[in-house]
Amino acid sequence: MAPSGSGGLRRRCQTVIYWIPVVFISIIVGWSYYAYVLQLCVVVYLLAYHFFFFMFVWAYWQTVFTKPVTPLKEFHLSHADREALEREDRTESQQEILRRIAKDLPVYTRTMSGAIRYCDRCHLVKPDRCHHCSVCDKCILKMDHHCPWVNNCVGFSNYKFFMLFLAYSLLYCLFVAATDVQYFIKFWTSGLPDTQAKFHIMFLFFAASMFSVSLSSLFAYHCWLVCKNRSTLEAFRAPSFRHGADKNGFSLGFTKNFRQVFGDEKKFWPLPIFSSLGDGCSFPTCLVTQDPEQSHTPTGHTLANESAGEGPQFPAKPLRESQSRLLAAGHSWTESNGADDKDTKGTSNPAMTIENET
Repeated sequence: MAPSGSGGLRRRCQTVIYWIPVVFISIIVGWSYYAYVLQLCVVVYLLAYHFFFFMFVWAYWQTVFTKPVTPLKEFHLSHADREALEREDRTESQQEILRRIAKDLPVYTRTMSGAIRYCDRCHLVKPDRCHHCSVCDKCILKMDHHCPWVNNCVGFSNYKFFMLFLAYSLLYCLFVAATDVQYFIKFWTSGLPDTQAKFHIMFLFFAASMFSVSLSSLFAYHCWLVCKNRSTLEAFRAPSFRHGADKNGFSLGFTKNFRQVFGDEKKFWPLPIFSSLGDGCSFPTCLVTQDPEQSHTPTGHTLANESAGEGPQFPAKPLRESQSRLLAAGHSWTESNGADDKDTKGTSNPAMTIENET
């Protein structure tokens, strides 16, 4: 009982520590509202201020409290497969088990050595762009990074929210700094009355300016990632396919890359409402052909609306509707070297070995 109780206490302490950055941000935002609305209180700016404040808080809330999506049960090894995998000592037998499991799954990426991406903690074959988060201790679909400032994994389910959070927080800080600068100058020229408000005005300008600098660089970096259709993890280590690593493996052009994150409906682009295309388990790419050892119809059902509390599922068709739209106008599932290379590239899987990747 002692080890169990000790472990539970440690987890509770870690949970409290993980929430400290979120509490810090909440206190800063709450104080900024008090300083701007009640202390500065410039009526002509209040309407615009409340718009930026509301959108910022809404996007931040969605980023923090949207639960990351994990792989479907089809990617998990059954109890029998796990036992069979553990019993086998020969690499050839292990390869055969992985081939049988992976042939019905839409998996095209590999490890750097060309092996199936397998997670030994979650006991599953990793979908494309999925990674195991050591903080959350689970595999996250299209994982970008684990952000301590939101105490959450940024991935397929909330990456759009994270982008809007950066955008609206930057706009909020720029608006506060721009409208407060004239009173900040008066503070140093003794043009303000000697009241408590002058100190709130001074620190409000300093805080807004400093956060604007840091947010602008972070927002610009993630805008670049969206344009290239890369995650933060993929920017540091390019995804590997059957033909090798390719940093532009999932890039479909600026417009389609943008729509993959923000969706087809323009009215939803500026709103923290989920509208990303796809199911998070498979992504269109111009670098792979249909694997001859894989089924043409992934098992499962249609993608459910996450806001209704249901996890995403596979549609029973070879190419998803959202992917068909993304691949239109010149993009295809063929190798970049043309039909002449089809017989020599992408027609067979490389040697598959069990390589635990976390």
